[in-house]
Amino acid sequence: MRTNADPLAALGALPGVADSVESVRKAVDRVYGHRVMRRRSNEITSEAALRGARASAALAGADWALEEVRRRTDFGSGDEPRTVGAALRLTAESGQLLGVWRQSPLRVLARLHLVAASGAAPEDRVGRPRRAGEPVDEPQVELDLPDAAEVAGRLDGLAGLLVAGSAAPSLVTAAVVHGELLALRPFGSHNGLVARAAERIVLIGGGLDPKAVCPAEVGHAELGPQAYAEALGAYSTGSPDGLAAWIAHCGRAAELGARESAAVCEALQRGAA
Repeated sequence: MRTNADPLAALGALPGVADSVESVRKAVDRVYGHRVMRRRSNEITSEAALRGARASAALAGADWALEEVRRRTDFGSGDEPRTVGAALRLTAESGQLLGVWRQSPLRVLARLHLVAASGAAPEDRVGRPRRAGEPVDEPQVELDLPDAAEVAGRLDGLAGLLVAGSAAPSLVTAAVVHGELLALRPFGSHNGLVARAAERIVLIGGGLDPKAVCPAEVGHAELGPQAYAEALGAYSTGSPDGLAAWIAHCGRAAELGARESAAVCEALQRGAA
């Protein structure tokens, strides 16, 4: 294999990455092998979506209890409710975009931002990458902000890699997509929510989690904002060690998401007994 022709696959050879990939695969297999999944997988998928959205919103500054998210119906008033509503909409939308993602990742990213930011951001800045001089509202990410020209170039490069396809494990591709979007912050707002939704799309569409029952967002939230920021900082260095650290962090998050759904399966099994 010519690694220069498949840079994402080359990342799979970084120290510790293969171990992370294998560990995530085992965790996901445990969920898919649970007896409850054979009969009630739709329920597990729905619950994973809810928990994933809640966790993504928490990382964006709206840390609500799961039951509050479950019972609430109005998300239109106030910053935190809007953030939670945006996370819920993104989770619902991401499952409808798998086919488009394979052909045009940039169209999907624009759609995700439109879904997240509509009604909460200036209309002329929704659903498109930011232009030179436009501000970014993303207080949870403190990295230096690339200028609009760099953003455009790196987005095009990322999209080219994704459309060309890769032999890289889904975890590696998902981690790179997630990390690039957080590092670039291509939109004026809601970049974290969009990045985590894009990670979700890759994990589902890449075959690691085709039924969407292992929400990595839950793991990211469980590991905590500080660990998230530190791992992202490592990614942003572009060094082999930094990239490996970020991929390992994303792997641990996916494992924890799988563990969450395994616990849901166990709870449903006890309830049915």
